[in-house]
Parts: sequence; C-alpha cells; structure tokens
Amino acid sequence: MLGQWFAANPGIREQMWVSTKLGAAPLVAGQWPESMEGLSPAAIEAALGGSLERLGTDHVELLWAHVEDRTVPIEDQVAALGATVADGRVKQLGASNHAVWRVERARATASASGVAPYSAMQLRHTDLQPIPFAELPDGGHVVATPDALDYARTEDLAFWAYNTLLAGSYARPDRPFQAPYLHADTERRLAALDRVATSTGATRNHVVLAWLMGGSPAVTPIVGVSSVAQLDEVMAARDVRLDADALAVLNSVS
Repeated sequence: MLGQWFAANPGIREQMWVSTKLGAAPLVAGQWPESMEGLSPAAIEAALGGSLERLGTDHVELLWAHVEDRTVPIEDQVAALGATVADGRVKQLGASNHAVWRVERARATASASGVAPYSAMQLRHTDLQPIPFAELPDGGHVVATPDALDYARTEDLAFWAYNTLLAGSYARPDRPFQAPYLHADTERRLAALDRVATSTGATRNHVVLAWLMGGSPAVTPIVGVSSVAQLDEVMAARDVRLDADALAVLNSVS
C-alpha cells in the first residue's frame, strides 16, 4: 500500500521516514513461532529485499530485528545487519523484543567488527505495569524493565515503545485491562493519571503519551488508530506540557 502511494505521489518518499521489521514473519501460515523466518544472513537478505521491493524504495531509515533468534550466532546476525548499513540500504538498526544483555553483546560485537551497531531499542511500555513475571496474552511481547530503560538512557539509544495505550483500555470501558494489569498499582496509577488529566484539561491517552515522550529516556510511542479522530487525539499529545507538579504526581507512583 505504501509502495503504491509513493509511486502515485512523486517526491513524497523523500518527505517520509520509514522503518520496517524482519525476523518474525511465519514461513508457514498459522505456525508461529515455530516457523519464524529468523535472523540468519539469508533470512535478513530475503526479508529486507522483499520490503524494499514492495515499498518501491532503495532504502529504509530504520531496520528492526523484530525478535531474538538464538539459533543463529550473534556474530552472524551482526555481520549481516551491518552489511545492510554499509551498502546504503539501511540508515540505522534497531533491536525489538530483545533481552538487554543480547543488545549489549550485539553492540559490543559490532564495535569490535567495525560495523554499524544497534542504535535503537523497542519494547512494550506504558504507564501501567503488569504483574512481574505474569504471562501476557500477547505472544512474543517483551515488557520494558527499569534495567532496559536505564541501558537505553546510559547508552543514548533511541527508545521506541509499543502497546503504549493498551489497545484503548485507558479510554474505553468496553476494552477492560488485561488480567496482568489488574492489581493495586494500576489503581494508584490510574488515579494519578486522572488527577493530571483533570488539571491539564487533557485525556488519559494524552497524559500517557506526553509522559512517555518527556521521560528519561525520551520514548517514541508507537500508536495504532482506526479513525482520523483517534489520530487527531494522539497527535494532540505532542502539545501537552506536563509541569513539575504533574510529573511529581505521575512519578510518585512509578
């Protein structure tokens, strides 16, 4: 769809910043994760080549290794991903749903090999926190830990977060929070969110997104919308300013 849009609107691609993922697509429909394409050099080459062809472009600004692949040596993954930057098809590399120690080992390997390292991380993150070690119903999701956030901040990595609005649960009574979020800490955090939303004239969604973007590390929230009205709401979060008092309320329960 994006490739068709780029082709129909000459010059628009140069105004866009495109990221794409590879490694997690099932090779056999309905059989995931056992048939995952993985992060072998051959899989990386095939997946990136297919993405570029469908997009109708010769590069992407950010390429994500979508999930870990512990069947392929890190050295092989690093070399293959680094080659995509060296030949100009990728500008930056990111690790999505990786353990922090795996990201660090990959970055150290890249440094020793003289190739481009991961410069971004992507994990599941929002204001509410699930019960530690509770199994999420969303397979493959890796929740951001304080350790992961500290690592990104210390190493100056771009930090992206998905499921930032918990599939609408902050705003919609018909979408209740999943079981791992049903505990006393959630009640305290929601009360703080409502207090700040009332004082700023914003919505819960606005406050959550503004808190993420203004935090340390600053988080790039990934959002999904199904209407223009929802898109307008999330984009308006960029204009919400949380002062010291608002941040104190939110962070007091963090």
